[in-house]
Amino acid sequence: MNDDVRNIVLGLVATAVSASLGWLARTYLWRRRLRRKQAFFGLPEHAESLLVVNRDPAATEPAVHRYDVFALLELSALIKECGAHAEVVTQDAVRQGFGERTEFCVGGPASNRRMAAHLSAMLPGLRVNTEPEPVAERSAFRIGGEHYTMERGLSEHVLLARVTTGDRARPVFLFCGQSAITNQAATRYLARHHERLARTYRDDTFVLLLKVLNSAAYGPDVVELVADVTRAARSPLPEPETAGTA
Repeated sequence: MNDDVRNIVLGLVATAVSASLGWLARTYLWRRRLRRKQAFFGLPEHAESLLVVNRDPAATEPAVHRYDVFALLELSALIKECGAHAEVVTQDAVRQGFGERTEFCVGGPASNRRMAAHLSAMLPGLRVNTEPEPVAERSAFRIGGEHYTMERGLSEHVLLARVTTGDRARPVFLFCGQSAITNQAATRYLARHHERLARTYRDDTFVLLLKVLNSAAYGPDVVELVADVTRAARSPLPEPETAGTA
């Protein structure tokens, strides 16, 4: 074997070794990212999860708003990426507690009784106005001592929460918006920022207040983080003062 042939063979061997090491490194990093995603969502491979869908309050018959359907599709993609499975259940058909399976609950308490139960049990510092009148207060949030109303199509709020109840319990993700398009905005925000959220909160509960800007023009894409309201949402609201008797 002359020097030219030897150099060619060594070059091919070096290229093969380098390609193999690169493939192994990429595979390792991909698997590590996948494990982190699975841990954050509580979705190990082949795990079962629950997608709880609300009803469209504007429809006379039981129906799901199209933006909530889009939200479910975004969540289904995340679940599939984790190698898990999802069961879609309507808000009035769930008959189980929380913690056994990862749950994704979509919709405000006016259209989703499951959401209303979760807010009452796990986030006692949060109130959502479910009364249709007055219009200016419809779907307004009260979090601690702060009050958040909406201007439909211009400035709308949505709560994105990850709530856990124990070391072995699976998390519950809440997407509680002032309108259907804000529910989709929250699911899209989670899909885009779950890695940063996992680094920040690890396995802890968090409640984020998001604002959806000019949804009439930009849909669910322009979203800003207003505040981390975890502490206020988890602290019970003070009881209203009553007038004393003479």
